[in-house]
Amino acid sequence: MEAKLKELQQRAILDIDSAGFTDDLEKVRIKYLGKKGELTEVLRGMGALSAEERPLVGKIANEVREEIESHLDKAKFLIKGKEMNKRLETESIDVTMPGAEITLGKRHPLTQGMDELKDIFISMGFQVAEGPEVETVHYNFDALNAAPNHPSRDMSDTFYINDDVILRTQTSPVQVRVMEKTKPPIRIISPGRCFRNDTPDATHSPMFHQLEGLVVGKGITLADLKGTLEVFVKKFLGEHTQIKFRPHFFPFTEPSAEVDATCFKCGGSGCGFCKKSGWIELLGAGMVHPNVLRNCGIDPEVYSGFAFGMGVDRLVMLKYGIDDIRLLYDNDMRFLNQF
Repeated sequence: MEAKLKELQQRAILDIDSAGFTDDLEKVRIKYLGKKGELTEVLRGMGALSAEERPLVGKIANEVREEIESHLDKAKFLIKGKEMNKRLETESIDVTMPGAEITLGKRHPLTQGMDELKDIFISMGFQVAEGPEVETVHYNFDALNAAPNHPSRDMSDTFYINDDVILRTQTSPVQVRVMEKTKPPIRIISPGRCFRNDTPDATHSPMFHQLEGLVVGKGITLADLKGTLEVFVKKFLGEHTQIKFRPHFFPFTEPSAEVDATCFKCGGSGCGFCKKSGWIELLGAGMVHPNVLRNCGIDPEVYSGFAFGMGVDRLVMLKYGIDDIRLLYDNDMRFLNQF
């Protein structure tokens, strides 16, 4: 058995020395040291040895294994060095060739618009407040003074998960949540995604973005609302922009108004963009309804407030002259790269 092991060691070393590549070395290793290798087969015959012979043969077998493994490691180091040198000789890099162009990402026009709006209102002292996109009927409708038969509650307008849970149709629920937990004075904006059961077309999308604002305190009047919105439109659309209020109805404000701004294309003189009127519709606003304040635990006899809400998608479309809201969601880089 001892002679057989020594003979196996010699053959293994010869095979290792004759190997020219790392793949050849791996084959030699498997041949002699693998689970079905020659050394393993020899050791299986140790059962026929006497009790006195087994320790001696076992010691020799371990020495043979260690010698083969040591020789394999040395050969692998030398062969890898030769292979690396050969690669260096045959492969080359032309440093004068132009490099691969790296395409840098950029902010989506909606993100640009949202960031600009937030920056404007933060500079005016507003804080950003956020809330869940999956809302309850209470926060989305009931607390905002929407009557049980209000059309916006219909399944044709709102995505219902169950009778009490919906996808929010506006970011107004954030205002309610803030008023419930915060004592006036309050000055917040609530930007985010909203969802309505609309069929996609040039001006409608089942998902869109809103930014709403809320101010509550003592002595807040309609003049404060008008002044705030005048500062906003001048920063967003230009210093010469003017605004006007048109009476409207919203269940959560009283009085309520639609707010128009002079057309930033023609300066109010009338053009095709504003349909010759000189004005473009921007947003809705009004004084917070006393019932809304009362629903949130705020005494309307002591505090008053104003609120406004704008569609970010619409403002982005107006500012950049985009005529189809679907372009904002198609992810066509030919379109997005313009911004």
